[in-house]
Amino acid sequence: MKLAQHYIDGKWTSAVSGTGNIKKGVNPATNEHAYDYCDGTEAEALAAVAAARRAFDETNWRNSPRLRADILFDFAARMEARKAEIADWLVTVNGKLHREAMGEVMGSVSELKYYAGLARTQYGRNLEVEPGAFSILDREAAGVAAIILPWNAPLLLLVRSLAPALAAGCSVVIKPAFQTSTAHNLALEYLTNDERIPAGIVNSVIESGIAVSQHLCESLDVDVISFTGSSHVGKLIAESTSPSLKRLSLELGGKAPALVFPDCDMAKTVSGVVAGATVLAGQQCTAITRVLVHDAIYDAFKTQLAQALQSIKVGPGNDAASQMGCLIDTANRDRIAKLVERAEKEARVIVKGQIPEGELANGAFITPSLIEVDDLASPFIQDELFGPLLVLERFHDEAEAINRANATRYSLASSVWTQDLFLARRMASKLNFGNVWCNTHNRLFAEAETGGYGDSGYGKLHGLEGMYDFMRTKHFYFETKTS
Repeated sequence: MKLAQHYIDGKWTSAVSGTGNIKKGVNPATNEHAYDYCDGTEAEALAAVAAARRAFDETNWRNSPRLRADILFDFAARMEARKAEIADWLVTVNGKLHREAMGEVMGSVSELKYYAGLARTQYGRNLEVEPGAFSILDREAAGVAAIILPWNAPLLLLVRSLAPALAAGCSVVIKPAFQTSTAHNLALEYLTNDERIPAGIVNSVIESGIAVSQHLCESLDVDVISFTGSSHVGKLIAESTSPSLKRLSLELGGKAPALVFPDCDMAKTVSGVVAGATVLAGQQCTAITRVLVHDAIYDAFKTQLAQALQSIKVGPGNDAASQMGCLIDTANRDRIAKLVERAEKEARVIVKGQIPEGELANGAFITPSLIEVDDLASPFIQDELFGPLLVLERFHDEAEAINRANATRYSLASSVWTQDLFLARRMASKLNFGNVWCNTHNRLFAEAETGGYGDSGYGKLHGLEGMYDFMRTKHFYFETKTS
């Protein structure tokens, strides 16, 4: 049975003292024991932070951009060479489709290559503010970065914070989700096996509780927190880090609307909405959760969308015929099922998701649901549900579409479906979301920044700004005037 361990100060370990607390992990598609993991404590967090602090302060890592670039490029190459193995483990521990897992691996490879290039192009600036008086603005690594990760895309979400942190010259302490720690460790081995990395620059501590995360937030030796997860936890992190005024990058919840206009290509739009809503079984912060449809095509679109959702084949991620995998565990499956039952009393259920019978019954599978909601105050519109439950809403004109779409504290992602690019651009300027896509959804890549507003957090991931979250600016002033 594969065991996921901590990685602290250049060594894999079960605990900083003793044998550690070993727990069992399951395959969510079967609910069967699939791996073991070491459950960390504050002791492991303390050791990891101390190692990261020492490595940042005492080694030449932050002053070696060419070395950092070479290491990231080699990390990408090794990951790509073993992509099939990593993807198989992602399917096993996460329950996602194999094509989704492979896409995650290759997206991670792309991210690593992008930041490997940026590692060698960190430019400050200088100016002569008056004759003989000069200001130099240096860009420096921020220090020790803590990366706290969720389970839904454990590899890509790791790399999109780890790569810019290392490229910037930081040392890191990673707190992966215990559910996907096996896949996380497999990927991390391709980095930590590189003997050029000083001990302590990369550390990882697994936990199922909150003690490790609390220590990372409270420690005065941690300079940056990069967190991806729920808005509730993000707010707790912001509160717990306030005494030390750490820099925060928070990508939190989402409630992404898709705005559908009468001139859309209906067949392609239905297909695109279904794909955007069922990605990772709806367990993605940028997944489509609300579909706002113009009154002129509402009934026809509703019929086609319902038919498309009903035809989705739910099944194991390693089955090529499966079109949607399972949720992360049966508790979340049952949570979604109860939400659908609640919707039968508070909304209009068009497609009722079901827990499959037979060989899928033991896994965390549930088929997609579609409900109609009018009341903007409804929790089905206001709350992040994080599963394959889609809300359908009607609008009559552009103003109402904007009003409905923006009627939420979640402001991460959205999409507009129309053949009129002027309309799409007009909508984008009024939509209060950090990402707006036209005639597609979930187009995320290394070169373009992503991030939200409000309850969706702050800071940026991907792109140049994604690295700036792990850097600081220092002003050096001097004069050459003789009199």
